[in-house]
Amino acid sequence: MAKVKTVTFQWEGTNRRGQKIEGEMLGENSAIVKAQLRKQGITPKKLRRKSEGLFGISAGGATSKKIKTVDISIFLRQLATMAKAGVPLMQGLEIVADGLENPAMQKIVLSIKDEVAAGNDFASSLRKYPDQFDQLTCALIESGEQAGALEQMLDRVAIYKEKSEALRQKISKALKYPIVILIIASIVTVILLVKVVPTFESMFADFGSELPAATQVVVAMSKWLQANWLVLFGSIAGVVVSMKQAIKKSQKVSDEVDKIKLKLPVVGNIIQKGAFARFGRVLSTTFAAGVPLVDALESVAEASGNVVYREAILRIRDDVSTGVQMNASIRATGVFPSMVAQMVAIGEESGALDAMLEKVASYYEEEVDNLVDGLTAMIEPLVMAFLGVVVGGMLIAMYLPIFAMGDAM
Repeated sequence: MAKVKTVTFQWEGTNRRGQKIEGEMLGENSAIVKAQLRKQGITPKKLRRKSEGLFGISAGGATSKKIKTVDISIFLRQLATMAKAGVPLMQGLEIVADGLENPAMQKIVLSIKDEVAAGNDFASSLRKYPDQFDQLTCALIESGEQAGALEQMLDRVAIYKEKSEALRQKISKALKYPIVILIIASIVTVILLVKVVPTFESMFADFGSELPAATQVVVAMSKWLQANWLVLFGSIAGVVVSMKQAIKKSQKVSDEVDKIKLKLPVVGNIIQKGAFARFGRVLSTTFAAGVPLVDALESVAEASGNVVYREAILRIRDDVSTGVQMNASIRATGVFPSMVAQMVAIGEESGALDAMLEKVASYYEEEVDNLVDGLTAMIEPLVMAFLGVVVGGMLIAMYLPIFAMGDAM
């Protein structure tokens, strides 16, 4: 039997509230697509087959938005708000989908709504999109559904996602900021060597005397860069691409890079505190949701963000499964500060482990925030000093022959 070919249709229409919406849908023909839209409560007004570009790539593919972590966070927060307001899940999904700006995310939410309408539970509907909804999120929502407390669990998951995204952005800023500054400084240096120095060099050719050593060095650097710029930038690009591929394909290389990151000045401290914050936030969320501690620790290990802490948390999981108190196991790893172990010990003794872990998370999230602000404040004067030394040094080297000629007159 021949396989029926489906194509992408772009549609415009109105929802049940009369609001204009648009999107894309796969279908065998326009009649089937219209029927599917009407099932979703959408009245189609315009429908056209999406054109395909060269090599079968959709013409709109280059401009379509990618679904980001922040899109998922916004979706969960809006849905949690709807649930707290007493809006039924089906209606909440429809309302949230109408308000989403990212068409790709809107398409997924509408698909989830269809799955729920067909009788599937919410968690299993989310699991059909593993790239957008991780196992931890699905497990938490599933536990909320089973306990009849989906409203509270949605709010808890939304808070977890918001905190996790904020932490990720802070750490990303700490890692990227020095790299961006270094690239800008390198660009300024290259422009001076390629554009400014040759102008001085042609002027020095008429002097007829030997140039100072510093000037000769700068001129030599300029000539080398002009002759070998393609090799230099090709080599840098090759190293960067090779490193990215090695990290992506080799777990051993990725693990070594994780260990090196922890040893970096300032940045390593930010990564460490970020790992402590994730440990507290994820474990607090899962434990409060009724997830068994051993299973919760496995989720925490996957969300740790660094191999050193992932391995340490897996050791804690193994210890806890054999009856060892978690605070004792945390101390035994040697990679967590004593404060974390003490807070966990208080939580275990008082029966308020989730509350203590939440305090740990909040404390280290604030620490990360302060460290990132401090890094930004520290780097700015260092950059100014670096640019002053490099640019100033090169300009002085260029003017030395002129000063020497003035002294000789």
